[in-house]
Amino acid sequence: MPEDARTVDVHIPAALAARLGGPGPGLDRRALEALAVAAYQAGELTRFELREILGIATRHELDGFLKARGVYEPATPEDIRRDLEDLRAFRA
Repeated sequence: MPEDARTVDVHIPAALAARLGGPGPGLDRRALEALAVAAYQAGELTRFELREILGIATRHELDGFLKARGVYEPATPEDIRRDLEDLRAFRA
């Protein structure tokens, strides 16, 4: 753990913790992932920061992690415009 890291205690009733995969490192990891993904989706973390907090080495691995959790990048108007141009070119 980095020197500047913080530890956060989360208190969950034992019966619920057992259902969620705990106690132990599995539940700790699940809680960390849930917090980090929620912060990312809220725009509070960048993709780099998300990788850093979760210890994910590459962008490709992060893409797989997010995809497995149903988290996708929002389409921008520019993305949609490009897709429409590609579709028109394909149909021509």
